[in-house]
Amino acid sequence: MGSFSLVHWLVFGIIAIVLLGGGRFSNMMGDVAKGIKNFKKGMSEDEDQAPPSRIEAQRAAEPAFKHEAERTREER
Repeated sequence: MGSFSLVHWLVFGIIAIVLLGGGRFSNMMGDVAKGIKNFKKGMSEDEDQAPPSRIEAQRAAEPAFKHEAERTREER
């Protein structure tokens, strides 16, 4: 009971086309099609880019001071 049947949707569609005019409805569908094409194009461009082969890491920072054990090792 609460939902529309196929006949209701067809009547609604015909009334919408008559009120909006055939040209407007056609233009709206063309805009929707262009949007879908641009979306698919954008998705395919993302897939074409190869993922990085490895993550580049930064070198560890040099310590600000040397420990005494390192100093004695260097002096020997």
